[in-house]
Amino acid sequence: MERVQLALNVSDVDAAVEFYRRLFGAEPAKRRPGYANFAIDAPPLKLVLIENPAARGAGVAGALNHLGIEVGTSDEVSAATARLAGAGLATAVEENTACCYALQDKVWVDDPDGAPWEVYTVLADVAETTRPGATPSAAERAERAGGPGSACDCGPICAPDATASTAVGTVTATTASTAVGTVTATTASTASTAEPGPASTGSCC
Repeated sequence: MERVQLALNVSDVDAAVEFYRRLFGAEPAKRRPGYANFAIDAPPLKLVLIENPAARGAGVAGALNHLGIEVGTSDEVSAATARLAGAGLATAVEENTACCYALQDKVWVDDPDGAPWEVYTVLADVAETTRPGATPSAAERAERAGGPGSACDCGPICAPDATASTAVGTVTATTASTAVGTVTATTASTASTAEPGPASTGSCC
């Protein structure tokens, strides 16, 4: 089932769960320390609540953490990746990444103001995660490039690996692997400029 995802930073996850339980008239689909999500059928919505995340929003209650679109399969994530890259957007792909108490495949893009969007599928639940859901800014991800860390602080930042030509210009692919999965980032540029597209950030839920 496809649904839009909205992830919010909250100061008290228990209080937030109680509010949204009453708002939606539904129980949370998942509860973990500092984390909860609601999977609403009508309208189709995945609401993610992240208590005091250490990255995007700087732990400000009510601040946007990230946005997303949940899809049913990894093939749909791959199709979205191809479509986004073909449209000239910089993408960051995570495969078999364990964050937000789930194993996921996903692709990230940023809007012009830096708001991160993910297209993702949940492969399985996991018992533990490094962090409930922290989304570094593009600048933070660039500063950490080549070192440990990830879109969710539970995987790598990419290092240069390969370059290929496409209809929209040049795509530089970067891939790194860890015990929790693989992250691949691509930056697209047109023939008229050498400037890369905006760096993508990530989170996970």
